[in-house]
Amino acid sequence: MILEIDDLVGGYSRVPVLKKVSFKVEEGQLVGLIGLNGAGKSTTINHVIGLLHPFSGTIKVGGKQLKDDAEGYKAQIAYIPETPILYDELTLREHLALTIRAYQMDEQAAWQRAQRLLKMFRLDNKLDWFPVDFSKGMRQKVMIVAAFMTEAKLLVVDEPFYGLDPLAVHDLLNLIQEKKEQGVGILMSTHVLDTAQRYCDRFVLLADGKVKTQGTLAELTAGGQTLDEVYLNLARDEQHG
Repeated sequence: MILEIDDLVGGYSRVPVLKKVSFKVEEGQLVGLIGLNGAGKSTTINHVIGLLHPFSGTIKVGGKQLKDDAEGYKAQIAYIPETPILYDELTLREHLALTIRAYQMDEQAAWQRAQRLLKMFRLDNKLDWFPVDFSKGMRQKVMIVAAFMTEAKLLVVDEPFYGLDPLAVHDLLNLIQEKKEQGVGILMSTHVLDTAQRYCDRFVLLADGKVKTQGTLAELTAGGQTLDEVYLNLARDEQHG
């Protein structure tokens, strides 16, 4: 089990946003985290990547907890945020070099992986560009390259499709499949349900900081509903709750 969340209570102040959230991500599994805005998806992700500390409950990545082994915990995670985060004063080449040092990767092997990704996303001739030169889509591709060049056991991907052209979306989905085949666990937050329905192995539906339901597509749609209908019914129940 690469990610285990048990009875997680947490948030940004002393008022809990998450209320006893529990779910797992296994090796080689893509889990879709879905829910309305404000349901708790970003709060869950921020706890997983270590930006927030639980009020109670546990989060384990590869069997490690942040409070016991922060370095060992974070070294297993690569994160692609919804809004790209780049350093204005660093070139693309310097961003990737920083990633290599941060994850203590073998430099030659890491650059080989990076070169393949750069070519795939048509960034291989832009290594000396600064973030100011990149469009939003190109910035997102930089984040994808930096995350996928690592050998992290857990990929946390927050709304990855916004700003990407159709070819880049296709390439990203192929990369996700590759990582799954390598045994990497992936937690992906997304509103793009038709894509999630085709690619995710399991789903966790959040509403009001709670896991309302979780399971495979077959389990969630056993009543004859589509995933869209399950999601919309959840949304209506939350609004009328």
